[in-house]
Parts: sequence; C-alpha cells; structure tokens
Amino acid sequence: MSHTAVLLVSGPGDVGPGDRDEMLRRGYAALEEAGADEVDRLDVPPKGTAGEDAEGGLRADVQGMVPALQSGSLFGGRRGLLVVDAQNFLKAEAEAAADLVAGLEGGGAVVCFVSAGPLPAPLAKVVDRLGEKLTVRKIRERDALEWLAGAARARKVSLGAEAVAALMQRFGSDIASLGQALDQLALVEGPITAAEVAARFRNRPDEPMWHYADAVGEGDTATALRRLADFLTHGHPLQLLAFLEGDLRRRALALAAPDLDTFAGWVGSSASQFPVQKAWKARGRTTPELLHRALDALSRADLQLKSMPEATHRLTLERLTVALCLWYGGRGTRRR
Repeated sequence: MSHTAVLLVSGPGDVGPGDRDEMLRRGYAALEEAGADEVDRLDVPPKGTAGEDAEGGLRADVQGMVPALQSGSLFGGRRGLLVVDAQNFLKAEAEAAADLVAGLEGGGAVVCFVSAGPLPAPLAKVVDRLGEKLTVRKIRERDALEWLAGAARARKVSLGAEAVAALMQRFGSDIASLGQALDQLALVEGPITAAEVAARFRNRPDEPMWHYADAVGEGDTATALRRLADFLTHGHPLQLLAFLEGDLRRRALALAAPDLDTFAGWVGSSASQFPVQKAWKARGRTTPELLHRALDALSRADLQLKSMPEATHRLTLERLTVALCLWYGGRGTRRR
C-alpha cells in the first residue's frame, strides 16, 4: 500500500479468531507502510449497545475518532488510527466517519478501517473513492496447514506428521495461536512428537460449525464427536441445534428440488456458490425417510436440552451426532 490517507482491511462476516488476528496484523502493517509513526486503536461496539442516543449521534466509544482524525502526530509525522469492527458503525457514525476521511488527503492523519463484512453505505462510498483496500480471505484448515509447514521451517522446528495433526487438532485454523505454540516448541531440542504437543497444550479450537457439519455429512463419527467437543468448549448446545435445524432444511430442500437452479432459488443463493453445490451433490446420500428421522431426533434433542439438567446436554448431542452420521453419511440408507 502507498502513503494514502484512507485504508480498508476487509474480511468475511463469519471470521474466526485466526482470521481476526490476521486482519488486525494487516491493519497495523498497512498503517506502518502508510507512514504512521504512532497508532491509536478504536473498537466500534456492536449495534444495540448503550449510548446510541449520544450527543451528535456518536456513542462514547466512537467519539474519540473525531480528535484522532483532526489532529496530526505529536512527533510531527503522521498519526494513524486503526478502527476495528467498522462494520458496526451506526448510520450517523458512518456519516461522521465519511466526512472526516473525505478531508484527510494530504493531512497529518491516516486511518485504517478493519471490517468483518461490508462497511455501512455512507462510509463505503467514500472509502471506495479515496481508499486502498486489502481483502483477507477466510483461513481454512488447509490454509493453516500450509502456513504451519512454512512457519515451522522458519523456526527450525522439526514436526512429524502426527505432531502436525496434533497441533491442528488443538488450534485449528487459528494461525496466531499456532505461531505462539511454535515459538514454545522452538525451545525443545529434537523432533516434536504428538505426545509433546498433547502434554503442552490443552486448547480446543474455536472453529465454525460447518467443520462439524462436514464430518457429520461424511459419516465420520470420530471426527464429528471431536468437533462437537471442540464446539462445546466455546459455544452453547442450542446454537449447535439451531445450526443443525438449518442444515437439515437445506438437505431436505436439496432432496426435493428437481434441479440445482431451483434448489439455489429456494435457499436464496446462487447456484455457483460452493455451499449450494456441496449440498446438492450430497443429496443422494440420504432419503426422505431418514430426513424425517433426523427431524424427529432434532425435536427430541431440543426438548431434552430445554427441560433436562445441563449435565445431560453433552450426552444428548453425542447421541444425536452418532445418529446423524449414520443417516447423513449414506450408511443409514441400507437400513430397513
């Protein structure tokens, strides 16, 4: 990036911890490259938080943006402002930000917006016109695996296949945490074993639920149960149940649709989208009878989660997971 005054680091709306860390890293790097000799950080709170009726339409957490962009560096250089979660700006805040950045060219300040999802329209128009943009794509496990190989070589850490698998199981696609783990392992002499990884790290990755759904769809019970345990470390059982209900709906629509375009229209997406094509290709693995059984099991699990003690929730979801692996993975189609 050049010495522009307006920067944008954008990523998908469903970013995970590793993606977010990478976006922040890119944001700080972009400000440094743009010549900022000091950087302030401002985190925009989620919509619906207190203070939406603040004076001037700016919530208290956002008001610091005004003096930061109206004054230069105390050291005579450029002052940088990193605005994190810019997708959360309210309409009045986005309009104020647009007015501020429109007058930055040639001034003593530079701003970088970090946005998980699209910017609000008033600000997006100005950034499109004046800014330089960098898109951070969502980090998948295969991306993290490639990154891990290079990072281990750079640190001269010897990792066998089992140790790599253990690290991926512990950290998933969170490359920031993987990097910290490698920094620790670099102090260990000799090749790193899976046992060494298991002994040092107790993490469970905070991964999106589609990893779990993929394992269930493949009928891979062992991986699905591991993914379930990972999710329950960070998430709530009812979140997973709501996700499974949406997943079942897509499977039912794919099975009922006469063609791919019709299915895409029913789910409100494009036929070229990977999730749509993936659901369409998997439709032959199950039957209407098995989907009815899955729906009944989801309903019973929902009742169980809402009426029984919390100590029973994990067992309920484990039993549901095993059943869905059977019904979605193709093995249940042989049952009569």
